[in-house]
Amino acid sequence: MSQLAAPLPRGRPASLAARMLLASFVLAVLVAAAFAILLLAVFALREATERESRAKDVTAASLELEKLVVDLETGTRGLAITGDERFLVPWDEAREQLPERLRSFEQLAGPDLVQRRRARQLVALIRAYINDYSVPLIAIARDTPAAASSPDAVFEGRQRIDNIRKEFAQFRDAENRLAAASASSANEESRRSIGLAATGLVASALLIIGFGVFLARSIGGPVRSVAAGATRLAAGELSLRLPRGGPGEVGELTQAFNSMAEGLERNRTELETQNAQLRESEQLKSELVSIVSHEIRTPLASVLGFTALLRQREVDDETRSRYLEIIETQGHRLAALLDEFLDVQRIEEGQLELVHAPVDLAAVLAAQVELFSAQSEAHRLELTLRGARLRVSGDADRLSQVVANLLSNAIKYSPEGGLVEVVGERNETVVRVSVRDEGVGIPEEQRDRIFTKFFRGDAAASGITGSGLGLAFARAIVIALGGRMDFTSAAGRGSTFWFELPAAEGG
Repeated sequence: MSQLAAPLPRGRPASLAARMLLASFVLAVLVAAAFAILLLAVFALREATERESRAKDVTAASLELEKLVVDLETGTRGLAITGDERFLVPWDEAREQLPERLRSFEQLAGPDLVQRRRARQLVALIRAYINDYSVPLIAIARDTPAAASSPDAVFEGRQRIDNIRKEFAQFRDAENRLAAASASSANEESRRSIGLAATGLVASALLIIGFGVFLARSIGGPVRSVAAGATRLAAGELSLRLPRGGPGEVGELTQAFNSMAEGLERNRTELETQNAQLRESEQLKSELVSIVSHEIRTPLASVLGFTALLRQREVDDETRSRYLEIIETQGHRLAALLDEFLDVQRIEEGQLELVHAPVDLAAVLAAQVELFSAQSEAHRLELTLRGARLRVSGDADRLSQVVANLLSNAIKYSPEGGLVEVVGERNETVVRVSVRDEGVGIPEEQRDRIFTKFFRGDAAASGITGSGLGLAFARAIVIALGGRMDFTSAAGRGSTFWFELPAAEGG
């Protein structure tokens, strides 16, 4: 394949890849330009639509505001003429709504500076009407009704309201003119953009047709030849060689085909070697089945044997209780072995579900140490916790399984008994758990396979039970929770297995 990436000799015509890249680039530029123009048109139309929508909102807001001004004027004039306080009901309601409506109206005025200035002027006129005329006139009407209903007072109020209405009318007319101008400009720009985009799309279509004809003539024939040769090669004709033909990389494709055929002939011997390796794998599988059947047969024989004793003999209560305890223990052993197989299968299939919740590893360690302390009188388990809280995010049940597996191994691989030390500590953002024993240790040549499924080293020959799944499963759990697991060991001097998990926030 290195020949395909070799630089072109001086004077050699452009390769097929260069031609295709150039044509693709031109096509991409045309299509991108057409769509860019269409997008500009869409944006222009959308801007016009938004402008019209804003104009409608502004118009509606101005009408509502004008209605409130009319309510103010009606209430003021009614009280001034009649002296009846009931006329102030709409005045009070309008006065209450007015501050919010004024703010909303100013905000809706839009980006046009003239309109914003008109909006501010309108707001100023309305506030001046309220503060300089309406509120004082109401106070006068309550103290001196005749003065409030005088022609001068009435004329001033009518003049202020007429000015406000005139400003409202001018504001709405200007807003409508701006919206209409924006829509007209957007429509014109859209027509131009659509015309240009249509031209670009037609040119793109013609380029695609020409590109297709080129591909059919320059590539189709040689590729069909290679396809036919591949069929013959698949049928076993490994001596087949194709004549080189086609431009640029197509010719290199036929050369690559010939190289592939030669490689297949060479690989025949390698395939035979792989078949031999597969046969060896089958042998390993048979050994695995033998190991597993042995692990199942031992507890099963105990269950069947003691069950038969209970059925065939009359035994006292103490003996019966002891037999039943043995049967229960062996049953749990079978169930645990089955669970290990199922868990490993779920991990391999990616179906093992883990809970991610805050877990206090200190509590998990304490519970497991207490549980295993009662299982062996020859071993002394000591727990050391360095830190008040060792909190991580994980699955409490699965982490209990991990710790239980490490403790079980420490006890099993220390047949002479001794100290099993468990240490939990936090180092900055990591919680670390270590389990150290004084057992047989692990030989140097076996260390690379310790976490391999079903690998038990010299355990079977030493009479130590187990399936060889525990460490593989434990490490998979720790990795799935974002941590890591490893060990240190010396043959005859014990082992220390440890794992680390990210500390939970606040833990």
